[in-house]
Amino acid sequence: MNVSILGIPMDLGAGRRGVDMGASALRNAHLATALRGLGHTVTDLGDVRVALPETLDKHASAGLVFLEPILDACRATAERVAALPDDVFPITLGGDHSISMGTVTGNALRGGGTGERTGVIWVDAHTDYNTPQSSPTGNIHGMPLAHLVGLGDERLAGLGGGWTLRPEDVVMIGIRSVDARERELLREAGIRAYTMKDVDQLGITRITEETLERLSRVSRLHVSFDADALDPAVAPGVGTPVPGGLTYREGHLLMELLSESGRVTSLDIVEVNPVLDTRNQTAEVMVGMAASLLGQRIL
Repeated sequence: MNVSILGIPMDLGAGRRGVDMGASALRNAHLATALRGLGHTVTDLGDVRVALPETLDKHASAGLVFLEPILDACRATAERVAALPDDVFPITLGGDHSISMGTVTGNALRGGGTGERTGVIWVDAHTDYNTPQSSPTGNIHGMPLAHLVGLGDERLAGLGGGWTLRPEDVVMIGIRSVDARERELLREAGIRAYTMKDVDQLGITRITEETLERLSRVSRLHVSFDADALDPAVAPGVGTPVPGGLTYREGHLLMELLSESGRVTSLDIVEVNPVLDTRNQTAEVMVGMAASLLGQRIL
C-alpha cells in the first residue's frame, strides 16, 4: 500500500505534558522502516503545526481547556487528511487523543462530498465520551468521541461541516476506566464497548469477529489506538496508565485479525509519552502494533 504518516504533536488536551513528543518517539522507533520492510511505500508528511502550551494562557472556555488552539490543530489535521488520495493509507501520530476529532473527520471526508459512513474501532482504556458538562477536568482528550458523534461544543462537533459519526458505528475495546456520567451517555447512545472483563470472558478473537460484523455496513474503517489500552507493564510510557490492560499478544492478535479482514483504511496511534517511558519501549511496542495491522506475520 501507499502509506502516509502525519504527526500531530499536541498535548493541549491532556492533563500532563509529554505526549507532544509521541510522534517523534514513534518515528525514532523506526515506524517508516518497519512498514517499508513489509513492502509498503511510505511517505512522511511531517507534522501539523500545533501551538505550544507555554505560549498560551491556560484557561477554560465553555468548560474546555485550550479550546481554540485544539480546534485549530484538529481543523488543520482534518484538512490535511481529507486531501490525501483515496489509494493512501493514513497513519496519524499523536499527541493526545483529542487529535482524533481531526483524524476521523478527515478520513471520513476524503474524496470530497459530504463524508463517507465511517466505522471507528476505539482501542483504549478510557471511553473518552465526556462532554464539557460532564467532564471533571475540562481536558479535551477525555471528550473526542462525544464530539465526533455530535455532542458537546458545537465548534468541535462541527468539524465535519455536517458530517458526524454514527454511535452505532463505534466499537470500543479494552475499556476499564469510565466516569459515571460517561457511562450514562454511552448507554443512551447504544455504543458497543468491550471492557477488559469482556476480553477475559470472550477473548480477542470473538470480540474482533463481533466488531467486524457490527461494522459491516461502513464504507471506511478507522482504528484509533491509544497506547494506554495496553497494560502498563507492556506500555509504561502513557499519561494515564490503568492497570489490567490488554497484553502484548492480545494487542497483536487484535491487529492481526483486523489486518486479515482487509477492511481497515486508516490508523491513529496516540498518547505515547516518552517522558514517562523506559528506553522508548512504548513507542517500539506501538510500532509493532502498526506493523501487525499492516500485514506483519509470524510465518
